[in-house]
Amino acid sequence: MNPALEPILADLEKQFGASRSEFRDQAKLLLGPEHIVAAATALRDRHGFEMLAGLSAVDYWPQRAPRFHTVYQFKSLAKNLRLEVRVPLDGDDPELESITSVFPNADWHERELWDMFGLRIQNHPDLRRILMPADWTGHPLRKDYPLGYEEVQFSFNFEEIEQRKPRPKD
Repeated sequence: MNPALEPILADLEKQFGASRSEFRDQAKLLLGPEHIVAAATALRDRHGFEMLAGLSAVDYWPQRAPRFHTVYQFKSLAKNLRLEVRVPLDGDDPELESITSVFPNADWHERELWDMFGLRIQNHPDLRRILMPADWTGHPLRKDYPLGYEEVQFSFNFEEIEQRKPRPKD
């Protein structure tokens, strides 16, 4: 892990009760959902993370507590630092506060979280589907989303197809 992250992680642990972990020299912070806006503000204003580089989610279904992790990737270009912040969310109808007031580029990322995972983003300026049609039912990246199943096209009538196949003339 980059030693420059140490005071930043210590500050966020102290202020928000976050817990840290490390994997392959990459720091990760686990943070309660009630703190995400304040933590994003602190990262931007006090610690120089001027960019939200990515935002996505992970569905751990059938596990319910937490069922989802919202994954934020913050980047400091000036300090060449990257920090992953994960926010665990319980249940089938999780809610999370929008960080568009802190990082405006979170807008479409949060819409995608709603559209694909069904994570309801509170105080979002325009929470509507972004990838799926407006009348779509469900959220396709959830692990319990019903998969469409179609029988392999010719498996049920193999003999009929074999009889119709053109044969070389002798």
